[in-house]
Amino acid sequence: MSATTGWSRPEIAARVAQDIPDGAYVNLGIGMPTAVGNALPADKEILLHSENGILGMGPAPAPGDEDWDLINAGKEPITLLEGGSYFHHTDSFMIMRGGHLDVSVLGGFEVAMNGDLANWSTGDQSRLPGVGGAMDLAVGAKKVYVTMTHTDAKGRSKLVERCQYPLTAMTVVDRVYTDLGVFAVAGDGFEVLELAPGIDLDYAKDRTAAPLRG
Repeated sequence: MSATTGWSRPEIAARVAQDIPDGAYVNLGIGMPTAVGNALPADKEILLHSENGILGMGPAPAPGDEDWDLINAGKEPITLLEGGSYFHHTDSFMIMRGGHLDVSVLGGFEVAMNGDLANWSTGDQSRLPGVGGAMDLAVGAKKVYVTMTHTDAKGRSKLVERCQYPLTAMTVVDRVYTDLGVFAVAGDGFEVLELAPGIDLDYAKDRTAAPLRG
């Protein structure tokens, strides 16, 4: 997708990075959210957490510089910033469940207008579902941001009035970042915070299966 018809995945990640405050403790989910770690501004100190027991992750290593003893929860190689640490899995989940994360950035299959999140199973038996730490991250973080494409492969909206897929957590999502823009959960619909380049409100409304207001 070109810059004139919406955001690419790296551009979505960069847009999320803009909204993460200086000094925040942040978990990046598997998939699209991982790219946020490569887009964080250099003038902010943001501590990235991974549920397999890491705090202080840096950007992805350059090709050839991977250390396969140092990976995130998605089994991708990472770097560790100065002062970063790794620790027991139990301690990591205490961080998640204890309310110590400022922001959790998760992927999604559906987000409902009341903030319900479905991101672990579509019922497709060819892909084994696994909720992992998503439930803990969704309910334990102070803010939950979801990154995803606005529609699925069949053109169906992922912003919906009510989720049809199994829920990960109820009423937890604050904002959704898609290729079409940034949308706040408003309870009775979604509020447009920003539209991507080349996207107007009517275009976004046509592709959203829930009330959308600008």
